[in-house]
Amino acid sequence: MRVLGIDPGSRVTGWGLVEAAPRGARRIAGGAALPVGRDLAEKLGDLAAKVEGLLDEWQPSVVAVERAFVGRNASSALRLGEVRGALFAVAARRRIPVIDYPPATVKVAVTGSGRAEKDAVARGVALILGGTHAPGDATDALAVAICHLLHVRTAERLAPAVDPLRGARTRLEVRRG
Repeated sequence: MRVLGIDPGSRVTGWGLVEAAPRGARRIAGGAALPVGRDLAEKLGDLAAKVEGLLDEWQPSVVAVERAFVGRNASSALRLGEVRGALFAVAARRRIPVIDYPPATVKVAVTGSGRAEKDAVARGVALILGGTHAPGDATDALAVAICHLLHVRTAERLAPAVDPLRGARTRLEVRRG
């Protein structure tokens, strides 16, 4: 499975591509897309074209996107929503599934803590993928892609514990008296 992780931003959108490997994940590529244009529509169009190029070049099986963090600035949240909408539309046109993860879930996946700072996320990504990864948008995008791989692997391990006729249950059934 090849996952394109995206850390969306109106000024810089980080991206990172990982692939499932026998012992975890393998980094394939990563970088940042800086939208260019005079107004919002041109910038969103440019960003969409850049993501289309990534999808064409790398052929991911899924796109994992970090969910928007809604802070106190409603204008920033709205702008981020517009960026996410453009990215979702590009993937949908290619029929590539898009999964979004809250920032805390991504942080837990790579550091064990939902409140980890950027430098801790970078260390976690480096530990999982090897090499060095500086804090930044591309490293955050790699963390999102890793998060998705970990969630898929967990679901695969739990799959035998689900009986489609009776619903989910643990491997060890608890008998109630």
